[in-house]
Amino acid sequence: MAVLSDLAGAPGVSRMSEPNPGYSHYRIVPARHPARALGTLFAALAISGVLYSVLTNPRWGWQVFAEWFFAEPVLAGLGRTLLLTALATVSGSLLGTALALARVSRSPLLAGLSFGYIWLLRSIPLIVLLLVLNNLGYLYETIAIGVPFTDTVWLNYPTTQLLTPFAAAFLGLTLNQSAFFAEIVRGGILAVDQGQHEAAAALGLPRRRQAFRIVLPQAMRSILPTGFNEIIGLAKGTSMVYVLALPELFYTVQVIYRRNLEVIPLLMVATVWYLVIMTGLSIAQHYIERYYSRGAVRNPAPLPFQALVARFRRPLPEVARPAAATAKVGFGDARDLRAGGAVHVHGISKSFGSLKVLDRVELNLPAGSVTAILGPSGSGKSTLLRAINHLERVDDGFIAIDGELVGYSRKGDTLYELKEKDILKRRADIGMVFQNFNLFPHLTVLENLIEAPIHARGLEREEAVRLAQELLARIGLSDKVDAYPRQLSGGQQQRVAIARALALRPKVLLFDEPTSALDPELVGEVLDVIKELARTGTTLVIVTHETGFAREVADTVVFMEAGRVLEAGPPAQVFTEAKHPRTREFLARVL
Repeated sequence: MAVLSDLAGAPGVSRMSEPNPGYSHYRIVPARHPARALGTLFAALAISGVLYSVLTNPRWGWQVFAEWFFAEPVLAGLGRTLLLTALATVSGSLLGTALALARVSRSPLLAGLSFGYIWLLRSIPLIVLLLVLNNLGYLYETIAIGVPFTDTVWLNYPTTQLLTPFAAAFLGLTLNQSAFFAEIVRGGILAVDQGQHEAAAALGLPRRRQAFRIVLPQAMRSILPTGFNEIIGLAKGTSMVYVLALPELFYTVQVIYRRNLEVIPLLMVATVWYLVIMTGLSIAQHYIERYYSRGAVRNPAPLPFQALVARFRRPLPEVARPAAATAKVGFGDARDLRAGGAVHVHGISKSFGSLKVLDRVELNLPAGSVTAILGPSGSGKSTLLRAINHLERVDDGFIAIDGELVGYSRKGDTLYELKEKDILKRRADIGMVFQNFNLFPHLTVLENLIEAPIHARGLEREEAVRLAQELLARIGLSDKVDAYPRQLSGGQQQRVAIARALALRPKVLLFDEPTSALDPELVGEVLDVIKELARTGTTLVIVTHETGFAREVADTVVFMEAGRVLEAGPPAQVFTEAKHPRTREFLARVL
């Protein structure tokens, strides 16, 4: 008490019962940083010294610089440099992207060919490559197009006429750029979270759409910084084509200073023009990076002309919203949901190396049923779920939805795995909600919901937007249509993930521990959505640790351990009269 009494009169400390006096009369003195001030002074002196030396030394020849900076030969050389940079950037980027996709493809031969190309072109110095291409006519006198191994020739042209110095420079820069850019793109693809690949596949999106709409736009955040470094290097690397006597910027400057012997002023002409080019590329990089950072920050700075573009955007169609849509979840009429499908899991097994994660699992889940799968970690629950929609290929057995095999076609006693495009079509009937949401962060909530209905189901955009708006209204998120996932809470993200799966109108909806990534206070809002879905007739299969929820909602409770189904039955039987001792032991610990 004595200490408190002594402190009571000190500034900043008052008794709880006494009003806090105002301190507006105190003067605030900012903290001093003498080292920072000295550093600033040193930098100012260094910059001033360099500028004074450069501007006052007559040997820099600024008059000669001014004379030649806008001279016609220099501008013509600059134009060739810019043209070579632009053409090689576009062609090298496209070829590099194709090489990167080939490198990560499932075809060993295609991946090997891509690797060999990248290895070879990265090993050859650019100047050597340019000289080889310029002398290609020595190796091949003509370039012919026709039917291989026959005498049929459609086009036959002298190599030296086709491969001019400009063409050789363009081809050499493209080949060199593509090899380096391929590895940059591959690194960006590998940086995209694996859950994004799985979410795109689970929605049944075509492989091309997965690559160019989901994966590559996210990879661009990793690609752009190093990619623009390569483009800037390419712009400067065009100076290498002087070996072909092609009059680009650097070669033109060389020709001029060899005639007038004004070396430094002419080199400064080239230097300043290169600085202008690099500045333009850096500004472009800044805005392109901002464009591809959509959804990465909660409050992104608006892009130039964004408000103007938004003014001309086509407004969304008006949709009648359920009463009190933002207050209560509701799927009462369920007119946009399909009837559930019966799931038959017939003796499936799956191993990862020597570890057997599924061991002859057998389940029959009626249409419209709600099944909760319980079990300790590592018991095979999530693998079973992923096997149902063929995200995980099983070693033995099969799975059927309404009698139609998932991932296979049957001929007699033999099962033939379907091609990827056919698997994706069937997978669209089996929606999946992931543990970590796996929303596409670069797409808005609306774009997340309409992507699969348009490109997997073939819906018109207007119909897909209407369905998405109705689903968002039913989960109480009508006001989040233009928000990005990062701007939502965990519970809101999971509700959007559920709506995204429902937008495909699946027969079966799989939930992989839908509440494990949520704070305890957000669990309830997601469970409420699932409870409402349980009343719609959609077949639900839920991997969960929420035993109370499983008891309340599920028709069937399945207990798994070590890849086997130890017990399955109604909740009342499993929770109160479990037959297997391991089930009783597990429930005794979690209830």
